[in-house]
Amino acid sequence: MKTAHSLRNHLHKQNHVAGFGMMYRMKEKGFTLIELMIVIAIIGILAAIAIPQFAAYRNRGFNATSLSDIRHMITAQEAYFAEKQIYITPGDVAVSLSAYGYARSSNVTATIVSSNSFTYQMTAAHGSGDRTWTVISPGPIQ
Repeated sequence: MKTAHSLRNHLHKQNHVAGFGMMYRMKEKGFTLIELMIVIAIIGILAAIAIPQFAAYRNRGFNATSLSDIRHMITAQEAYFAEKQIYITPGDVAVSLSAYGYARSSNVTATIVSSNSFTYQMTAAHGSGDRTWTVISPGPIQ
């Protein structure tokens, strides 16, 4: 009767016949080329999906920043009107509206296009966004 140890030795000797043991050990060492190529292809597909989505999310964020700025400009413009009964005239937006709570976000171009005693027109756009927001009072932001 063979013991477990002698049976293991017998199987180990059989695996070395005709180089079988060498091939078996090489396969255990790492990944095959085809497995690596499949993993790289999957990573490439995921990157091809994720990168455009990331760019779109960034663009939406830039546009939201400029929209927020124009809303704050409207609030500051109306606060000025409540105090002076006239709208702020075109000029340096950051200086004229800052006293009424407006702080321009970085890389946002904000402009008072025109104004008078009854109405105003303002625009805001982010340097990296693709949208320019415009408001003509009284009216919605476009």
